[in-house]
Amino acid sequence: MTLTLQQLNSATPAEALHLLDGLYEHSPWIAEQAIAQRPFASLAALKHAMVTVLAHASLDAQLALIRAHPELAGMAMVSQSLTAESTNEQTRAGLTNCTPEEFAHIQQLNAQYNAKFGFPFILAVRGPRGTGLPKREIVATFERRLGNPVDFERAECLRHIHRIAEIRLNDKFGFEPAVGNEVWDWHEHLSRHSDPEFAERGELTVTYLTDAHRACAADLVVRMRACGFDEVNIDAVGNVVGVYNASPLPPASEGVKTLLTGSHFDTVRNGGKYDGRLGIFVPMACVKQLHAAGRRLPFAFEVVGFAEEEGQRYKATFLGSGALTGHFNPAWLDQQDADGVTMREAMLHAGLPGTLEAIGALKRDPSKYLGFVEVHIEQGPVLNEMDLPLGVVTSINASVRYLCEAIGMASHAGTTPMNRRRDAASAVAELALYAEQRAAADGDSVATIGMLQVPGGSINVVPGRCRFSLDLRAPSNAQRDALERDILAQLHAICERRGIGLAAEETMRAAAAPSAPAWQAHWENAVSVLGVPLHRMPSGAGHDAMKLHEVMPQAMLFVRGQNSGISHNPLESTTSDDMELSVRAFSHLLDQLATEHKH
Repeated sequence: MTLTLQQLNSATPAEALHLLDGLYEHSPWIAEQAIAQRPFASLAALKHAMVTVLAHASLDAQLALIRAHPELAGMAMVSQSLTAESTNEQTRAGLTNCTPEEFAHIQQLNAQYNAKFGFPFILAVRGPRGTGLPKREIVATFERRLGNPVDFERAECLRHIHRIAEIRLNDKFGFEPAVGNEVWDWHEHLSRHSDPEFAERGELTVTYLTDAHRACAADLVVRMRACGFDEVNIDAVGNVVGVYNASPLPPASEGVKTLLTGSHFDTVRNGGKYDGRLGIFVPMACVKQLHAAGRRLPFAFEVVGFAEEEGQRYKATFLGSGALTGHFNPAWLDQQDADGVTMREAMLHAGLPGTLEAIGALKRDPSKYLGFVEVHIEQGPVLNEMDLPLGVVTSINASVRYLCEAIGMASHAGTTPMNRRRDAASAVAELALYAEQRAAADGDSVATIGMLQVPGGSINVVPGRCRFSLDLRAPSNAQRDALERDILAQLHAICERRGIGLAAEETMRAAAAPSAPAWQAHWENAVSVLGVPLHRMPSGAGHDAMKLHEVMPQAMLFVRGQNSGISHNPLESTTSDDMELSVRAFSHLLDQLATEHKH
C-alpha cells in the first residue's frame, strides 16, 4: 500500500513508527524521534526532520547507525542475510552479480576501509537518480574515499545514509521525482558533447564556439522548442534564447514586461555536468509544465543559455551575459586562442555575423524587464554538510586578484646561515599563513594563494624568486577592501623585514552583487512553501547574475551538490530529488510574480 502524508500525520505514534519501518538500517529510533515533529507539511519536511534527529544524536549513536549497515558486497550478501531493502539496492547496482575477481577486490577494499576507519563503507548505490550506480563507479568511489580523513568520512557516510533513507522513503510514498529525473537526463544527454582530446578521455570540456559548443547550442534549441517556447534562436554571440510569451499573446501583449533567467552552457576543462547548465534546464522544465497546462503568465519569460562564462578559450569571461548588458569589449574580436584563431574568425565559422553592430543589437533595455533570477549548483560544501537541498543567495561576493613576485637572493642552501637569507618563498609562505588567519577572522571572507612557483628552483638553493597569486573575496565591497588593505600591508611589511623586493599587479576586480531584497524574498517564500528549512548564504563564486546585476535587480537560488559540493570537476553531482525541488521552487516564484502582475 502506498503511504500518504495524511496517513502518517494522523496515525498513532506506534502506527507511524511501523509505517516508517526500514528507512534506517536497524535504527528505528530516528523515525521515532522524527515522528514527534508531526504534522509534516511535505515529504521534504519529513526527510529533513530525520536529518535533524541524526545531526543532534551523539557520536556513539551515529557510529552505531553506520556499523548497523552491511559491508558493500560483503559476506552478508553471500549468506543472504541482508535486509530486504539492502538486498534490493545492491541488486540494482549489480553487486549481487560480481565476478570472482570483482568480489575479491571489493573484499580487499572493505578490509582496508575497516582497518582505517573502524566502520563499514556506506554508499547510496542507487545513485543520484535512484536507478543504480555502475559497478566501476562504485569501486572508483570506494578507492577515492579511502583517502579521506576519519571525521570527514564519518560525516560522508551519514550523508549517504540519509540519501539511502530518502530513496526508501520515496518508495514507501510511491513518489518518483519525475521532473527531476527528466532534468537529470537532459544534463546527461547534453554532456555527450565534448571538445576533441577531452572527449577521447571521457572528460567534459566545452569551450566557446568549438564544434562541441555548437552541438550543445543546437541541442538546446531542439529541447526548448519541444518544451513549448514560442521563440527560440541563437543570437550574435552564440547565446541560445528561448521566449515563452505572455498572456495575452503578441501583439496584444505589447508593453508587458519580461522575466529573464538562464545560465551558461560552456564548461571549464575536465569540468562537471551541472555548473551553469542547471540554471538553463530548471526554467525550461517550468516552461514545459506551463505549456502542457496551456497556461500563460502575465509577463513574458525569457530563458538564455549563455554561450560563454568561463573564459577558457578566450580571455573574455561573461561574454554571453555581458552582451545583453552592453558590455562586450570590441578588442575581444581580435583576441586569438591557443591555435591562433581569432574570436571573429570563430564567430564567422560558427555562422555568426562577427560584427560589433550585430553584437551591440543584443543589449537589453532594462526598463522592459522585471529582473533576473538564476538557479545554480552551489559549487561548495555548505548545503551538503548541512543536509539542505536548497539555499537562497544573499550576495555574490566582491573579489580582487593579483599576480605577484617576491624577489630575494638565490644562494647556497648549505652555506647560507638562516639569519643571512633573503628567501623569497619563505616570505610568501609567511603571507599565506597570515592571509588564512585574516580571512578566517572575517565572516564569509576567503583568501587564496592558488599559484606558488619558484622559477628555476633547486633542492639545494635558497629561493631567490617566488611568483604567486592572490584571490580575495568577501560579501561586500567594503569588506573586500578591508581584507585587501590588511593583506597587502602585511605583504609589504614581511618583504621589508626580510629584505625582499616585490612586484604586484592587479588583474581583476569585481564588485559585490547583493541580491535585490524583493527578489531574494521571492526565493525565500518559494523555498518555505516546499517545507524545506530556509538557509541564506553568500556566493563565493562569480555567476552570470553578476553581469545582469549591473542593469537590473537579481537574485539566485543554490542547489545542493554531492561529493562535498565539488565543482569544476568530473565529480560534480546533484540528485534528481534536489532538481525536482528546484523546479518546484522556481514554479512557486513564477506563481508569486503572476499574482503580483495580474492585469
